[in-house]
Amino acid sequence: MRILFIHQNFPGQFKHLAPALAQQGHEVVAISNRADSPSTWSGVRILTYRNDRPTAKNIHPWLADFEPKVIRAEAVFRIAQQLRQSGFMPDAIVAHPGWGDSMFIKQVWPDARLGLYCEFHYTPTGTDVGFDPEFPVDLASAGCRIALKNLGNLVHFQVADAGIAPTRWQASTFPSPFREQISVIHDGINTDAVRPNPAARLTLTGAEGRELVLDRSAEVITFVNRNLEPYRGYHVFVRSLPALLKRRPNAHVLIVGGDDVSYGDRPPPGKSWRNVFFSEIVGELSPEQRARVHFLGHVAYPNFIEMLQLSSVHVYLTYPFVLSWSLLEAMSAGCAIVASNTQPVAEVIEDGKTGLLVDFFDRDALVERVCGLLDDPAQRERLGSAARNLVQGQYDLKRICLPQQLAWIAKLTKS
Repeated sequence: MRILFIHQNFPGQFKHLAPALAQQGHEVVAISNRADSPSTWSGVRILTYRNDRPTAKNIHPWLADFEPKVIRAEAVFRIAQQLRQSGFMPDAIVAHPGWGDSMFIKQVWPDARLGLYCEFHYTPTGTDVGFDPEFPVDLASAGCRIALKNLGNLVHFQVADAGIAPTRWQASTFPSPFREQISVIHDGINTDAVRPNPAARLTLTGAEGRELVLDRSAEVITFVNRNLEPYRGYHVFVRSLPALLKRRPNAHVLIVGGDDVSYGDRPPPGKSWRNVFFSEIVGELSPEQRARVHFLGHVAYPNFIEMLQLSSVHVYLTYPFVLSWSLLEAMSAGCAIVASNTQPVAEVIEDGKTGLLVDFFDRDALVERVCGLLDDPAQRERLGSAARNLVQGQYDLKRICLPQQLAWIAKLTKS
């Protein structure tokens, strides 16, 4: 078969599926917007496009999200035309519609089967919008903006043949009748690679440039975001630090994440959400306490796994939004987890069984549950073991998720 993947940041969620198809002997091509993409990767031929056309000045603000999607979709449309002229005729196209890239792809190949990666469909209530009262929104006008934000998805629904979503809750955000075409199959976690390791060690640069070596004997609280921002509860976690560090005089807090914005609004000009919220509480910390807070930025993946393996308690907070890979990776590593009682977290964390849940906004409860776990090694071991067992049983990449993804592709092409 010939299979085309379209993802602005390829491979993205297709980093296991696309190479697996190539290894099976299929001709696999991808279209990406990543300037650093190689021409071939893991048996996949990659074509890149550029966004040469700027967005219009003074465009209506409600269209500020949709026009860039049209620009990207046109760029992909042009490169797809060239690909067709070269003789490439895909049997199936698998696309992430979130950035609009694939909106016009069926204009080029009307007979190809189109499958969508259904990550999230925005709704004016019940999900991320208006969830956090600290960042109020006008729900009436937000509904108007969201209607246009979802236009890219709606264009795809008219021509797509199937969908795949990583969690039941994320699939449920999509409207009928397309929701019925979505199969729930997670991207998968390599539980053979992400596993407990009693010998894990991590070397950091501590206070005054001194080397700090952490292992499983240390008391380590971990917190991970792609970028440190309100959508992933960074503000809630940081505001809990004065109480946490006071009650845990030996604890080190490892915070992973960049200063950009992945979701939601940007901070005031010239600032990052990391500094905005940390500046609120840094005056409440003694120099010794401040020295036990380690902002690691973006870390290499092996170091990230080592950090999870030596974590005493891992904290994961999120608005009702897309589930992060990092939570399931923490579970696979056997972490004892304190997480927000929000969807889709509640699909994988059952309170008292695979972790502990707290109200997203309840900092006091967060501190109590973290400290309670730090005082109870047996409970940490029990929760971490149960979390790993759940990921192995339901989200294992090689034995569960990848075979299901490949079966989904086979069904897509035969339908």
